[in-house]
Amino acid sequence: MHSGVESPKGVWWKPAEASERLWVIVAFVWCMVLFAMMPLWHLKGGQNPSGIRSKVDPADFEARTMQFVQDYQVGEENGFPVVAPPPGSHVYLIARMWQWYPVLRLEKDAEYTLHISSLDLNHGFSLFPINVNFQIVPGYDYGLTVTPTDVGDFRIICNEFCGVGHHLMLGKVEVVEPGAGGGNE
Repeated sequence: MHSGVESPKGVWWKPAEASERLWVIVAFVWCMVLFAMMPLWHLKGGQNPSGIRSKVDPADFEARTMQFVQDYQVGEENGFPVVAPPPGSHVYLIARMWQWYPVLRLEKDAEYTLHISSLDLNHGFSLFPINVNFQIVPGYDYGLTVTPTDVGDFRIICNEFCGVGHHLMLGKVEVVEPGAGGGNE
């Protein structure tokens, strides 16, 4: 038995054999290739959504969202306003414990700029069943140009633990045929 201060017995200090050196070189080269691919894939790969990112005061974002709701509300669902903005408009969505506000009704094949921000703490935006995931951070407006291509109801799920009511944090995006977005419920 020996302590950590004493050198272990063996041949660990001998130079690596040629085959070991070859595998170390191959592993190092592969690490460099993967390291170079990260920025290249970010710029050319197309899997990272590009959007508008800016700092925002949470109170200002909430005021913009409330004005948005007032301008485009067409109904109510489970106590939440249903909002149907015209194609080409800016759409606002608030994440806060434990809700997504408001319910969005968008038209198929119409382009919108979706602005998402949190009013309290970090939340995760996951649009089910589509593989869309974003980290929503308080004090930041994340804007994304979206064009819904399928009609139906899509659920917004928070995938970042945000407290005891996290499992209740569900939102909704309804995509309807063009011209069917407005009207009262």
